[in-house]
Amino acid sequence: MNVSRAFALVLGVVALAGCTVKQVPHSDDIHGWRATKDQFMRESSQSPVLPAQRAEFKPLLYFPVEAEYRVPAELRVIRGTDVMQMTTSDGQVRDMRRIGTLAFSLKTQPLTLTAFVEAASDDLRRLFVPFGDLTNGTETYTGGRYLELDRTATGIYDLDFNRAYFPFCYYNPAFICPIPPRENRLPLPIRAGEKMTPGARKAEG
Repeated sequence: MNVSRAFALVLGVVALAGCTVKQVPHSDDIHGWRATKDQFMRESSQSPVLPAQRAEFKPLLYFPVEAEYRVPAELRVIRGTDVMQMTTSDGQVRDMRRIGTLAFSLKTQPLTLTAFVEAASDDLRRLFVPFGDLTNGTETYTGGRYLELDRTATGIYDLDFNRAYFPFCYYNPAFICPIPPRENRLPLPIRAGEKMTPGARKAEG
């Protein structure tokens, strides 16, 4: 599969699944987003689930929606161009541009995550935030999870780990997925967002 197209699908699925047209309670919004993503996985031609397996596709599993995992984060923008080579699931590297550092507090701990965009892209409207945490390999995918954030004019972001999702390479190794860099490995378990089916293989990232 074309690597650039695969990466675009990884970054774009949440935009397709997460749009809301009116204000709804947070929990309802998250459950609606998850249901829409399940439909995407079952029915879309761009789904990472193999066509022969889509009819039997079961809803994705998630931790319960918890308000404590939704926190405000301040983006500290990096001036100039800061490009890193991010390792991907096929052992290659992808040039990613650091846009800034998201500073937030979770469970009383001050934490940061770096936000990225593809280095070759001029579109800075959506930030890519890959992260790892202490659930990786036991409750969640070994290769980490992803968040996406729409750029804001204020620099304050709604960092909602209830929307954390697995990269597509978890479902289909034909997809090439960036692996969260060391700087985005959180030193605590994030029991929010997508999780593995009990007994599922602990896929290597």
